[in-house]
Amino acid sequence: MKGNFIENLPKIYGLYTGGFVVFILIMALFEQMGMSADTIGILFVAFTIVIYATIGYLSRTMQVDAYYVAGREVPPVFNGMATAADWMSGASFVALAGGIYFGGHGYLAFVVGWTGGYVLVNSLMAPYLRKFGCYTVPDFIGTRYGGNMARFIAVVILVVASFTYVTAQINASGTIAARALQVPFGVGVWFGLAGILLCSMLGGMRAVTWTQVAQYIVLIIAYLVPVIWMSNVQGFGIIPHFSYGDAVHRIAELEPIVGVGTAATESFAGRRILTVFHNAPGGALESWKFVTLAFCMMAGTASLPHILMRYFTTPSVRAARVSVGWSLFFIFLLYFTAPALATLTKLQLLDPQLATSIIGKSIEEVQSLTWVQKWTNVGMLAVSDSNGDGLVQINEFFMRPDIVVLATPEIAGLPAVISGLVAAGGLAAAMSTADGLLLAIANALSHDLYYSIIDPKADTRQRLIVARALLIVIGVIAALVASLQLTGILGAVAWAFCFACSGLFFPLVLGVWWKRANRAGAIAGMVLGFLAGSWYLYHVRTGGAGIPGIDHLRFGMVGMPVSLVAMIVVSLATEEPDEETQRMVDATRDPSGRALLARDH
Repeated sequence: MKGNFIENLPKIYGLYTGGFVVFILIMALFEQMGMSADTIGILFVAFTIVIYATIGYLSRTMQVDAYYVAGREVPPVFNGMATAADWMSGASFVALAGGIYFGGHGYLAFVVGWTGGYVLVNSLMAPYLRKFGCYTVPDFIGTRYGGNMARFIAVVILVVASFTYVTAQINASGTIAARALQVPFGVGVWFGLAGILLCSMLGGMRAVTWTQVAQYIVLIIAYLVPVIWMSNVQGFGIIPHFSYGDAVHRIAELEPIVGVGTAATESFAGRRILTVFHNAPGGALESWKFVTLAFCMMAGTASLPHILMRYFTTPSVRAARVSVGWSLFFIFLLYFTAPALATLTKLQLLDPQLATSIIGKSIEEVQSLTWVQKWTNVGMLAVSDSNGDGLVQINEFFMRPDIVVLATPEIAGLPAVISGLVAAGGLAAAMSTADGLLLAIANALSHDLYYSIIDPKADTRQRLIVARALLIVIGVIAALVASLQLTGILGAVAWAFCFACSGLFFPLVLGVWWKRANRAGAIAGMVLGFLAGSWYLYHVRTGGAGIPGIDHLRFGMVGMPVSLVAMIVVSLATEEPDEETQRMVDATRDPSGRALLARDH
């Protein structure tokens, strides 16, 4: 190809997409020739991981600028795809539709918050942080407010939030690997971690960026295909997004017939597994819970370092702003589809007119289904004849919410090639976000802690060796924590967002928009907001009485007000920033001109 790599990106990823489609067709042909579903699933997972690892290897670098911010040369459209992949985590791909499946309307707050958060990113953060020219979020905090203490506190909050988030992604990758490879979940997380490290260790942000573009292509194809297929089979057309309302009405008719009522829960192999239950419309408290969860997710989106880092990689301030718009478009494609997937999957199980329905069938018949056996073998599904009548009732079928998307092709009786495709897509989603998170942690520790505070004289080689070593160490610790399954995937993600917004949201926003904000105020806002939110999480998780409607998923609603008040009061009570800092803040809000930190620092 003529031209440089950046100029050839459309051709390169066009060929990649075509090659992936050809691979899908080859797998479909192999299925027709008698290849087993398990083998097809393994080939899908192995093929995609090899592709990602190859991209990661080819993108290896020993340049600081390339390792931390991909050389600041990523075009807006491709940065939008990479950001969407970074964002389409295991929570979005694997767990979101499951949450809607079991939790109904209330879980749409995740969709509203995660999507709406990009409005805050675009209007308050991304262009201005790009103009600032920093490498990491703590880099901005440390330079804007001055002093190593503010930088160090920002690093601590970043590590806690990102580490909580990355355990959820390794949890998701472990779930997928466990099913695809038919291994225990505890073993699956290590397969997932190995793939994650292969993508990011050698090339840093440059490798992660081009890997995430490839991963987005896989995950969006994998998410859309089974939904469109199911919708067409069920008679809702090939674009279900505007027509699945009829499926919602059908489910409402079926629920009283099949006996849907209060949630029944049981514990299998130490895991909480749910059965389908009805979600009646809520009153004022439910509306309050919806709004508070959505707001925490919005503020968390605008505070999470691995997302903000993506906009440090664009060529200009304008490109950063355009990139946010593309990010939102690519994210919309999946989020607009998640409710349809949850609805159509639930209908597959409940509607007796569909061959895939299991309600009212004999226990032996349901337990003999291949997909039921395989998910049961890995401890994520169970059928229990609790009333002894030999028939499956709605409150006798249990599965983890995290497997709804992964099991959908099998539930719907789709070809094995679609199951393999979905597994590959789910793994792409979990790996892409985990790559970004691990990189955010390692970069903050290597650049903001090691280089900026501990050893400012460290050369490039030493800095990058430290960053890579930290990637491995943090990944191993995260895999160990993920294997404990302390909470579900969505729960861990919500905690990460609340940690981030409790400690970082207002110091970032006021750092751009309020010249009077000073070092003492930022430190007070970060420390008190983070501690208040963390204390509230501990309090409600240990059985303490909380604020009505503010549970462990929404503790950012406690941390953020404390952070804001502390930052304003302390800033006003102490000396204002010097004139140079205030001029720097004014320059940050001016989109023209060079980046303020246009140097290798």
